[in-house]
Amino acid sequence: MPHPPHDRARGAVLALDVGGTKLAAGVVRPDGEVLSFVTCPTGAADGPDASLARLFALGKHALDRAGVDPGDAAERLTGCGIGCGGPLDPERGVLLCPPHLPGWIDVPLARLAESAFGLPAVLDNDGTAGAAGEWRFGAGRGTRHLVYLTVSTGIGGGFVVDGRTYRGAAGNGGEPGHITVRSDGRPCLGCGRAGCLEAYASGTSLGERAREAVARGEASSLPADATAADVSREARAGDPLAVRLWDETTALLGQGLTSIVNLYEPEVAILGGGVTRAGEQLLDPVRRTVTRLAMGPAARTVRVVRAANGDRAGVLGAAAIAFERLPDARDLRQVQEAAAPN
Repeated sequence: MPHPPHDRARGAVLALDVGGTKLAAGVVRPDGEVLSFVTCPTGAADGPDASLARLFALGKHALDRAGVDPGDAAERLTGCGIGCGGPLDPERGVLLCPPHLPGWIDVPLARLAESAFGLPAVLDNDGTAGAAGEWRFGAGRGTRHLVYLTVSTGIGGGFVVDGRTYRGAAGNGGEPGHITVRSDGRPCLGCGRAGCLEAYASGTSLGERAREAVARGEASSLPADATAADVSREARAGDPLAVRLWDETTALLGQGLTSIVNLYEPEVAILGGGVTRAGEQLLDPVRRTVTRLAMGPAARTVRVVRAANGDRAGVLGAAAIAFERLPDARDLRQVQEAAAPN
């Protein structure tokens, strides 16, 4: 059945974002317009089969909300992009053993998505996808060099270098949360090493350090079950413990970002994730640290800004890597099909 020329979904992609606690899906046009956006809990404790069923049902819901019949998706959409925390193999589209998804071992997620939706699919690290999304649709638009950090439960991120998304030799390059800021520091829950940036500047670490201090009996208005949001709020109100913890966090985040800025000399350093809801309370001290500590040319070049894609960053990132990679994927598929025996 022919589609009218005003079909807004034609050429768009289905984008899936797989998190440890939340799944998100949307249909995104090449200009970044989000035609639909839906979320649901991951339910990771239920195991991969149940979570994958939720993911694919959510994707079909996103198609429906965008006015695309799932059975008609292959005629109207370019394909499907998927972002997920690694480690993973982006070339084969396989999740290897992501720690935030227990039991997801060697899951061929791209192939499963292709079967579910009838679309070519690509998989990438969610930090890499986030960087691609901000570069294509967000705060990095128009640049050739950017770094992206998401400061949330952990610290992830990605890089665009000379107009190309950076993935590293095995597809998992770009882990800014695991640069060392204190060699004899706190253990990192993400990787097990000591003194990672994630062990000090993530929202999880900030809340954990606040709870430890309250449990030691330090005087504070912070509750016993304090979170990063509590620390941010009480620091603005002048609570001495909250101020100390917040200052330590922003100083180490600024120091870590300085090392990354010195290495890559980007035009823009973009900070996203839940902790950045604090706005200039976070950005201003980090910006001042980078300006003070980075090498001269890098410090003069870089702008430290907040991410523009907000709560839809995961879906826009997954869409960006689909738009980036799917033309090559289609060419490869055609070659493979032509070479396959009849």
